[in-house]
Amino acid sequence: HQPGSGLRRMFDSLSRGELDWFDMGDVYDRFVFKNKNGPDDVYEVPKGVTAYKEQLKAWFPGEDRAIDQYFDLIFDVSKSARGFFMEKALPGIAQSLAGGFMRRGFHKYAEKTTWEVLNSLTQNQKLIGVLTAQYGDYGLPPRESSFGMHAVLVKHYFKGGGFPVGGSARIFETIAPNITENGGAIYTNAEVARILVEKGQAIGVEMADGYVIRGKEVVSGVGVHNSFGKLLNGEAKATEVRSKMDAIEASTGHISLYIGLDADAETLQLPKANYWIYPGYDHDASTAAFKADPHAELPVAYVSFPSAKDPTWAERYPDRATIEVISMAPVGAFARWANTRWHHRGDDYEAYKAELSERLLNELYRVEPQVRGHIEVHELSTPLSTEHFTGYAKGEIYGLNHTPARFAERALKPRTPIKNCWLTGQDIVSVGIGGAVMAGVLTASAMEGRNAMGDLL
Repeated sequence: HQPGSGLRRMFDSLSRGELDWFDMGDVYDRFVFKNKNGPDDVYEVPKGVTAYKEQLKAWFPGEDRAIDQYFDLIFDVSKSARGFFMEKALPGIAQSLAGGFMRRGFHKYAEKTTWEVLNSLTQNQKLIGVLTAQYGDYGLPPRESSFGMHAVLVKHYFKGGGFPVGGSARIFETIAPNITENGGAIYTNAEVARILVEKGQAIGVEMADGYVIRGKEVVSGVGVHNSFGKLLNGEAKATEVRSKMDAIEASTGHISLYIGLDADAETLQLPKANYWIYPGYDHDASTAAFKADPHAELPVAYVSFPSAKDPTWAERYPDRATIEVISMAPVGAFARWANTRWHHRGDDYEAYKAELSERLLNELYRVEPQVRGHIEVHELSTPLSTEHFTGYAKGEIYGLNHTPARFAERALKPRTPIKNCWLTGQDIVSVGIGGAVMAGVLTASAMEGRNAMGDLL
């Protein structure tokens, strides 16, 4: 969101300068580690590299060298990521000639887990727990996640956090006119059943109602499992790629509690900064315990305050506020309702949702107890909700898992074995809005044979 940053400049171009961002302030994240024998350990993350580095050194005396090395690595790996991802857009011959060089720097660390890299820098497990406290943003704890993904994510937030002025809907509202005025059309409630292929090349799509839309090019942004497993199911040229994709697991599911309050953010003293709440410093142990027993303590609770982040909220919705509380959810915990319909899943499902909602509310009350008694409405989404609205078969929140194996897979690129059929979205680059925008740029570059990012920037 910072003026001049690459992502901000891309958004300015796509929205023609109509999308404004509100800075979340000097502290954008708070890491809370529960303590059963006293007050919780709270780490307030300041924006700015120097400020954060110095704060970490104050929190962890004697770890100066490890902290300096960590920041150097984050910058080095993040810098090398551009070449790694841009190589995906090159045609075959260029990939053969330059691909190895462009991938090498990033892949050196992307093939290692986050824990491997950090444990080589320090033996202080509390420090590792704090440095990886944003792991929920990519869905994997340190011993499973790729350090490449971790580095890109962490670097993204060094300059702080931002929120779209007018709410997240403004992202669509400001970009959509640029699409429609340039000959595009946007449809909702229009499900694609399959990509049509004739003589080895894509010629259009068939909708769920049988209607056919023909086109010279087809771009799929619904994830590689959906693209190869559903839309291209049965296509011989896609079979080999599908088997490679099936070898990479889907990411975690999640539950999200959407809360409406009867007073505004100022009255309730709601912060702009997010909370990350953990039962302990060992994220891998907490995640494993929860996967083994869904009644175990939640491995993470992310608390966000959208109405407090939006400077226009109070004038649009006076005397009201919103909060979101999110946690992981193994899809297996919802398997018994897998074949039910949205809003028709039964009383036992609603009872389970009520139980989960209460658990998330307790996490909220732990950090902002003053909101108790002010909640007018709350509604919980589950992995089944994600499946219903996005088509992800396992209700996964982040597409493919961001493991070292995922970043080693060369087939994750815009080009497919089907001529005129392309891929984009979070599986091509990485999770998050930045990854999605970058994937769109890469796909456009591959399709047109030019550096589309250069045009945007």
